Amino acid sequence: MQKTTKEKQISTSVLVIGTGGSGLRAAIELAELGTDVLAVGKRPRHDAHTSLAAGGINAALGTMDQEDSWQQHAADTIKESYFLADPRTVEIVARGAAAGIADLERYGMGFAREEDGRISQRFFGAHTFRRTAFAGDYTGLEIQRSLVARSHQLEIPILDTVYITNLLVSENKVFGAYGFDLNNGTRYLIHADAVILAAGGHNRIWRRTSSRRDENTGDSFRLAVEAGARLRDPELVQFHPSGIIEPESAAGTLISEAARGEGGILTNALGERFMARYDPERMELSTRDRVALAAYTEIKEGRGTANGGVWLDVSHLPREQIMERLPRVYQTMLEVQMLDITQEKIEIAPTAHYSMGGVWVNPTDHATDVAGLYAIGEASSGLHGANRLGGNSLIELLVFGRIVGQEAANYSASLGAQVRSAPAVAEARGNVDGLLAADGTENVRALQRAIRDLMTEHAGVVRDEQGLRAGLEKLAVIEARIQNVGIHPDIAGYQDLAHAFDLLSSALSARATLEAALERRETRGCHNRSDYPQLDPELQVNLVWSPTNGITREPIPEIPQEIRELIREVSVAGKLVE
Repeated sequence: MQKTTKEKQISTSVLVIGTGGSGLRAAIELAELGTDVLAVGKRPRHDAHTSLAAGGINAALGTMDQEDSWQQHAADTIKESYFLADPRTVEIVARGAAAGIADLERYGMGFAREEDGRISQRFFGAHTFRRTAFAGDYTGLEIQRSLVARSHQLEIPILDTVYITNLLVSENKVFGAYGFDLNNGTRYLIHADAVILAAGGHNRIWRRTSSRRDENTGDSFRLAVEAGARLRDPELVQFHPSGIIEPESAAGTLISEAARGEGGILTNALGERFMARYDPERMELSTRDRVALAAYTEIKEGRGTANGGVWLDVSHLPREQIMERLPRVYQTMLEVQMLDITQEKIEIAPTAHYSMGGVWVNPTDHATDVAGLYAIGEASSGLHGANRLGGNSLIELLVFGRIVGQEAANYSASLGAQVRSAPAVAEARGNVDGLLAADGTENVRALQRAIRDLMTEHAGVVRDEQGLRAGLEKLAVIEARIQNVGIHPDIAGYQDLAHAFDLLSSALSARATLEAALERRETRGCHNRSDYPQLDPELQVNLVWSPTNGITREPIPEIPQEIRELIREVSVAGKLVE
C-alpha cells in the first residue's frame, strides 16, 4: 500500500499551519509583502475555531471613553494575568491593537457602530474602560469571514484538508513539513524557509470543552516539541463556567455568560442559589473563574444534578428579552436538546475553554527555539498568564499575525540557501507509514476518551498532589497502550490516521499539563490547588516544559513604570460579557 502512495512536493517561502484568524492574518501579511506563502488546515477555512468567538476584540480606541489608553489596556491585561503575562508581549499587543482594528476595517469587516459612525465599544469584565469592539454576538465569525475574503482577493493558496504530521528540521533549522490529505491519503512534502504554527491549543483533551471534535487536540504543542521547541505554562487553562452536558456529541458547547448578565439564576440540585456562598455581593455576576470554581465545588460536594452539573435558569425573564438579547442561546438549546429556555432550565457544568499557555516564543517576534519556526495565537504563550482578559485573544491574532508575517518574510529573505535533510524527510514518511501499518487491538478513539477522562478527573478546575500523580500514572498506562493501536483507513477517508496523530498530540499535551500543574504548588488565577490554596510569590514565574529537560522556572521581566502605575482594582459591576 505504501509503495503506491502518491506524494506531492511543494516549495514555498513560508508555510502557515492553521487557517484560523492568526494563520490567515499572517498569510495575508506575507502575501501583501510579496512573499510566497502557503496555508494549510485540517478543517475548512470558513469553519476554523476563530469563528466560534462571540464577544469582541479589544483596542484602546477611545471611541466611547476618550481617557482610555494602550497603557491602561496593558495594565488591565497584566493584572488579570495574575502577573504571569510577559510585559513586553503585553505592550506590543496593546500598542498594536488599534492598527489591528484598522486592518479589519480595511478588509471590510462590519463592526457595530454608534449613530455618528464611531466603532461602538462595550465593557468586558476587568476592563477599566469600554474598549471591546464587536459585531453582534458573532465577532469571531465576522473576523474569519473578513480574513477569508482578503485571502481570496490576494489569491493565497490554501489547502483545507491537509493534516500536518511532522515539522521537518535539520540542525535546529526548520525547512518545511510533512502531512497527508484527509480525504484520499495523498502525502504532502512541503519545503519552506520558515514555518508559522497557528494550529490552536489543547483544551480538547478534557471531556467537556468548548472546542469541537478533533480541534485543539494539542497539535501545535506536539509539532513544536518534536521539532525541538518547548512549552510554557501548559497547566494554565481557562475553564468557562457554563458548558452544556448533553448530548455527548455537544458536551461543553458554551452557553454565553450573557445569560447570567441578563438575570439568569444558578441553582444546585437542592434548589439553592449557591452563588450566595461564594460571592454574596455579585452573585451570578461574579467573575468567570469564581463562578466556575463555585459550580465545580457544588458538584464535587454532592449538590450537583444527576448528570454532574448545576442549573442555569432564565425562564423567569420576559420571553421578549430572551429572544432579543439571547437569541443564540435560545437557538442552540433548541437545536441540540429541543429545550425551550423560555420555559425550562439549562443543565450546565464548567468546561475547558482556552489554553493560556502554549509554545515558548520570544516575546517580541514569537520565534521559537528552532530557527525559522514561529508560533502565534492560542498555539503560543506570553500574553494571558493565569487568566485571560476577555476580548484579548482576538486582538492577539491580528497583532502578532502581522508581526510574525513580517518576521518570517525577513527570515526567508536572509537565507543564502534552503536547508534540506533526506533523513528528516525519511523519518516523517516513516512515522506515517508506521501508523498506517499498525494493526494492534487498541482503539484510537477509546484512548482519546481515556485521556479526556483522566484530565477531567485529575486536572480539572481544582487539582491536588495526589490527583495529579494519579493522573500521571494513568497516563503512563495509556502511553503504553498507544504502542498497540490499530489504524483502518477506508473509503470514507483517512480520518482514522488523523485521529491517531491527534492522540499522540493529546498524550504529550496531557503529560506537559500534569507535570507543570504538579510543579505549580499554589492557587493563582485559573489554577486552583486545594492543597496549596494561597498564592505563592516565589511562583510568580513561567514554567517552561520539555520532555528531555522537564520543567524550568523562567523569571518575568519588570513591568514598565508607565504601565505599573495604572494597575488597580477594577470594578466588574455591570460588565459581565463573554
